[in-house]
Amino acid sequence: MVSSSILQAVAVTAELCGRTFSPEAAAVFVSDLEGFSEPALLAALKRCRREVRGALTVQDVVSRIDDGRPGPDEAWAMVPKDEATTVVWTDEMREAYGRVSVLLQEDAIGARMAFREAYTRLVADARSNNLPTNWIASIGHDARGRDVALLDAVAKGRITFEHAKDFAPSLTKTSEPIQAISGSILRRIA
Repeated sequence: MVSSSILQAVAVTAELCGRTFSPEAAAVFVSDLEGFSEPALLAALKRCRREVRGALTVQDVVSRIDDGRPGPDEAWAMVPKDEATTVVWTDEMREAYGRVSVLLQEDAIGARMAFREAYTRLVADARSNNLPTNWIASIGHDARGRDVALLDAVAKGRITFEHAKDFAPSLTKTSEPIQAISGSILRRIA
């Protein structure tokens, strides 16, 4: 059940966007947002007040919910470019990448554009169905890079340390912080 504070925030946001809801329309609008947390909805409505030009829609709100999924450009930057690279990615990133991976070898720009389109559509569908973000590891054969990617995902709260250890048993709770590992790799590359 959506709280009265959400109902009020929707009404105010809609009015600021140039639309006034009847009580019945507001109730239906708010019912379409059920299942999302109140803090996430309030933050999305705040973004709508700043960004939406014109009539407020449910999609305006849902598309601005921060559910931990990266934006399309960040997601593209995270996808592996070879089989050596370990990545911790979302189901939507994995599926969109699967659709364009063959194209990547022939046309990197076309692959990026196709990935963005597929990923954006997959994320919109997941959010519309209120599916939680699911982070999964895809392990590359570069062991040093694997540890860095897994520790980074743990540091960002995307996977648990125990899950990371499933792929890299040598990791310990006292493993170097991700910044130190990244810094040492960058120094070796330079």
